[in-house]
Amino acid sequence: MNTVLVLNQDFTPISVCSVQRAFLLVWLKKAEMLTEKSDAVLRSVDKCFPFPSVIRILQYAHIPYKGVVLTRHNVFKRDAYACQYCGTSKDLTLDHLVPRSKGGKSTWTNLVTACKSCNARKGDFSPDQVGLRLVRKPIRPTYVMFLRSTTNKMREDWIPFLDRKASA
Repeated sequence: MNTVLVLNQDFTPISVCSVQRAFLLVWLKKAEMLTEKSDAVLRSVDKCFPFPSVIRILQYAHIPYKGVVLTRHNVFKRDAYACQYCGTSKDLTLDHLVPRSKGGKSTWTNLVTACKSCNARKGDFSPDQVGLRLVRKPIRPTYVMFLRSTTNKMREDWIPFLDRKASA
């Protein structure tokens, strides 16, 4: 995959960009390359350059926290495309833990992925009232969680930079 993890000056992940954009930031001395892919190089007519994998911008960027946007797709992604009651990945829909008819809102902590069967079984009740248990409690994902889920396979060279916050 030809994407590069971009870190702020304090090493917090802020985005993912193209290899071309990352190279340009490094070339213009606006960023430094922290890791490079060992099995690839960038070529010009007469030179070879390291292929960036993780870069860090040199001047701190004040980025207002926006969080991950609450969308159907992002709820499915957070829940790993599996029903949060039975674990199946077929016929998925969204379920409000506290039904909308009872004042439940469409929020990260009130929405879960559910199969049509479990959703119909739950109906207009809370999961406890019908004997359903959640596989995991719904949470609002952080940007780092979102970055991890944007790649199907976790990039090995990104792990140390994405796990910093969790271990700090």
